[in-house]
Amino acid sequence: MRRHRLQRVRGVAGVVLFIGSIAGLVWGAQNNEDVGSTPTTHAGALPGATVPLERGLAASECAGTPLSATFEVAERKRQLAVYTMQGDTFAEVIVDGTTGKITKVEALTRGADLTAAIAQGAVMVKAKTSLRTAVEAVLTAHPGFRALRVVPTLKGEQPVAEMTLVKEGTVTTVVEPLD
Repeated sequence: MRRHRLQRVRGVAGVVLFIGSIAGLVWGAQNNEDVGSTPTTHAGALPGATVPLERGLAASECAGTPLSATFEVAERKRQLAVYTMQGDTFAEVIVDGTTGKITKVEALTRGADLTAAIAQGAVMVKAKTSLRTAVEAVLTAHPGFRALRVVPTLKGEQPVAEMTLVKEGTVTTVVEPLD
């Protein structure tokens, strides 16, 4: 009798854990923009963000060479996160999406963010054109578009900037040489 009761409790506990896990996944998928910092490269990224990406890149230059920039949602606010490099140190610069002012500079000292910044820094060392100049050139060639994201990468040995642009709900990716 005691054994059957223990098996029943285990069974109920298993069902509760399963349902809770599924509910957590569904709830998390629906609300991922409200928790933490979520990079966002879709057309809904810009409402509430009045500062263009290229202006955020310019603002972040006081913390070093911009390596990449992406609009993201953190604590229900649109902001621009820019990785920068100064010498051999890396930082994440947060630019307010409505004012264009820097709200936070945080050193990158470990983890995936530092790994990404180091890789982007290696590309930018080879570049002859800044990310801001590349973004401005692409936006001149694509009137009416706004930049959501820019990340340097190598195409073979050539440094390029991959940009995500949006205009009236249309999202497109453009590659611009950095040499």
